[in-house]
Amino acid sequence: MGDAKRRKEAMGDRYGKEEKILPWLPVTKTQSEQFVQWTTRGAWAGIGLLILSWLTIRFVGPAFGWWEVD
Repeated sequence: MGDAKRRKEAMGDRYGKEEKILPWLPVTKTQSEQFVQWTTRGAWAGIGLLILSWLTIRFVGPAFGWWEVD
């Protein structure tokens, strides 16, 4: 008997299903990896928006007389 068949018999109806992070938390490992990817992208987007807004306020704003920089 092959290893896959033994594992299937040992695991029963859990065979082929994704493993959860914690037994009481309905989140799989793949979902947690996707969450990390999305939050990392969101963080970089936020950093980019912060830099863009800072450049706008620092350089474009005074050119239109919005804020005076001494």
